[in-house]
Amino acid sequence: MLRSFELKQDRRGMFWDLLLYVPTVSALAGFAGSSWYAKNEDLAYLLSFMACFFFLAGSNRILKTRLMWLPSAPVRIEADPQAPYVRLTQKNGHQLEMMKSIKVHKEVSGRSLGLTGLGADGKQLQFIFHKGQFALEKDYLTLQDLFKKN
Repeated sequence: MLRSFELKQDRRGMFWDLLLYVPTVSALAGFAGSSWYAKNEDLAYLLSFMACFFFLAGSNRILKTRLMWLPSAPVRIEADPQAPYVRLTQKNGHQLEMMKSIKVHKEVSGRSLGLTGLGADGKQLQFIFHKGQFALEKDYLTLQDLFKKN
């Protein structure tokens, strides 16, 4: 039985991510600047790297999974646990298919889940979905339980 899930933007989750990443990146950049002027260049480079890393990770998380603005952001999930089979439709219209080793990884807090599997070309695919992306909480829970036998 093929199940289809339409995804939507998660603006509430976006604000929580902003509350997490903006202070973190700002603090790391500030400490990097103060370390640079305190003549501790090695620590300044390390903190600058960390600030850049968290900036890129946070930007990707917000733009791809929360707001779904990037072309590679999934907008629809079609899943059949009998097959097992998952088709993800991206914002740019491209479709990815997971054919083998499909697993759902639940987060401890229950607010997001990971979906992993092997694509038709043998490439490992992994995606993160948030509870706020689903129109109904029932859809989120259904996807969470869909592949628990595998």
